[in-house]
Amino acid sequence: MDIVLALLPAVFWGSIVLFNVKLGGGPYSQTLGTTIGALIFSIGVYIFADIKLSLLVFGVGIVSGLFWAVGQANQLKSIDLMGVSKTMPISTGLQLISTTLFGVIVFHEWSTMKAVILGVLALVFIIIGIVLTSLEDKESKEGKSGNLKKGIIILLISTFGYLVYVVVARLFDVDGWSALFPQAIGMVIGGLLLTFKHKPFNKYAIRNIIPGLIWAAGNMFLFISQPRVGVATSFSLSQMGIVISTLGGIIILREKKTKHQLIGIVIGIILIIIAGVMLGLAKS
Repeated sequence: MDIVLALLPAVFWGSIVLFNVKLGGGPYSQTLGTTIGALIFSIGVYIFADIKLSLLVFGVGIVSGLFWAVGQANQLKSIDLMGVSKTMPISTGLQLISTTLFGVIVFHEWSTMKAVILGVLALVFIIIGIVLTSLEDKESKEGKSGNLKKGIIILLISTFGYLVYVVVARLFDVDGWSALFPQAIGMVIGGLLLTFKHKPFNKYAIRNIIPGLIWAAGNMFLFISQPRVGVATSFSLSQMGIVISTLGGIIILREKKTKHQLIGIVIGIILIIIAGVMLGLAKS
């Protein structure tokens, strides 16, 4: 039962972008709606859960939420350029690489030879996986190579946003559960700052409240599962959402891929998932 609980973040987070695309609107309306949904959910949690806020927790939560908005908005921009099935494996891989390297350099997480070996192999697997999932056929190279380059640059900005969102709470030793409510406030502020020039206040922003509720539910289940299965295991299992988002982009959103690209995507996903598990073991 605990493992099923720990898999819920992957299910929720893996389906968010599918909901974003299906519900419509551009990346700006999608970003704003998602942040509002997360705020609504976190208000409910704050009311019914015993959460105590301090000035430090509130400040760290706001900063974390602001940078999450940067990560999410730019991920959605990249999806607009490259599609879900190409963006999500690359995005997941870049996030794993950045958070891992930060953990190693700043927090000295790889303290044993076993951790070093697993970690280095995992990073190699992620890089290979990213290359495989971003393979282009001849037709795509001629017509959309510019989109790929632009999309990856945008994903680098997205990765930086997600990195700060993840590590800032740890830097100040703030419990993620306690920061849930101020984090959502920061997400909305960030969403407004990033989108207000693009007139995101429309029916699509309202529709995209649903993915925000889904994201917040996944976040909540991550915090609930961590003490039950351990941080390393919950981290590894949360990466499985890549399967849902990538294959969902192909099957549900009907993103066209050649046989060559499909093989690369499947192998790439497998490598990134294996790498996520290895990184979890390296941290344990």
